[in-house]
Amino acid sequence: MLKSSSKAICLILAGLTLTACNPTLRTHGYIATKDKPQEVESGTDTKASVLARLGNPSVEGTFDEALETDTWYYMTAVRQRFAYLRPLIEERTITAISFNEDGQVVKVAEYGIEDGQYVNYVDRKTPTRGRELSVLEQVFGTLGRLPTDRIGGQQDVPGGSGGPGGR
Repeated sequence: MLKSSSKAICLILAGLTLTACNPTLRTHGYIATKDKPQEVESGTDTKASVLARLGNPSVEGTFDEALETDTWYYMTAVRQRFAYLRPLIEERTITAISFNEDGQVVKVAEYGIEDGQYVNYVDRKTPTRGRELSVLEQVFGTLGRLPTDRIGGQQDVPGGSGGPGGR
C-alpha cells in the first residue's frame, strides 16, 4: 500500500514538472480577424478601404513627408516564453502599405523576422564637471553648513520668516 501511494506522488510530481516546462505563446500587435494585410491590392484599394477592412494600423510612417508617400505598418509578433527565461520572438510579420498623395495604395510589402537587423545602441554618457561624490559624502556633506543668510534676516523670501508672525 505504501509503495503505490509513493508511486502516485512521484507520478504527480513528474507531471507537474513536465507541464511547468511547456512554453507560453503570446501574440502581440495586430491580429487579423478575417482580412489579412497581405490581401490589400495596389492600384485598387484606398486609405478608406484599407481602414474599413483592417482597422487602424499599428504604426504610421513618420519620415514619409519627404518621399511624398504615406506608409501604414501592421505588425504582429509571437513570443515564446519558458518559465523564468527571457522570451524569444518566434515569429514576426510586418506588412507595410504605402499610399500616394491621392490615397491610393502604391505598394504592399511584407517583412518577416529574417529581415530584421540588430541595432547596437551607443551608451555614452555626458561627463559632468567636478568630482563624483560617494553616497556618504552626499548625505553627510551638508552637515554643519546651514545657510545663515536665510535664517531670520530676510522677510520677503518665499519660505522665509515673513508673514504675520515673522516680525
